Amino acid sequence: MNIRPVPYDHPDAVALSDLVLKEYVELYGPSEDGDTDGDATPLDASMFVPPQGLYLVAYDEEGRALATGAWRSQDDNPEGYADGDAELKRMYVIPEARGLGLARRILAALESDARAAGRTRMVLSTGAPQRAAIALYTSSGYGPAPRTFGHYRDYDDVRCFAKDLDAA
Repeated sequence: MNIRPVPYDHPDAVALSDLVLKEYVELYGPSEDGDTDGDATPLDASMFVPPQGLYLVAYDEEGRALATGAWRSQDDNPEGYADGDAELKRMYVIPEARGLGLARRILAALESDARAAGRTRMVLSTGAPQRAAIALYTSSGYGPAPRTFGHYRDYDDVRCFAKDLDAA
């Protein structure tokens, strides 16, 4: 496997992001206003440009995009982040590549990069139905965090997690 940085708007990143958003709609249904985009979190390519963030895609030997993950800088802001936070975004592995350890490898690379960029804590939010994601995060040293950050922090089934990057 080859894991490499790509821009957020790279065609492979966009294709994988579309797949994860489709999965979100399947898990959670359309939004209250009927939107079927899967995630209303404001994101744009500039958020993932080093050293303020990083977007990774994992490729197989034939060059097929299999998995993705990203982080973006967050500091004290109205959505409840703390100075030094790195927010994990768009972790996804296509169904036929699950169980190969790609998510764990991408997560480790993202943590290392965020730490090198001076970020002190990795934070994320996920939904209660995403049991595999929760298992990945908890087995990787993430602990439950108060629902004080993120676009979906007021939703009952949102689960927030954090990991101190200084101690990792």
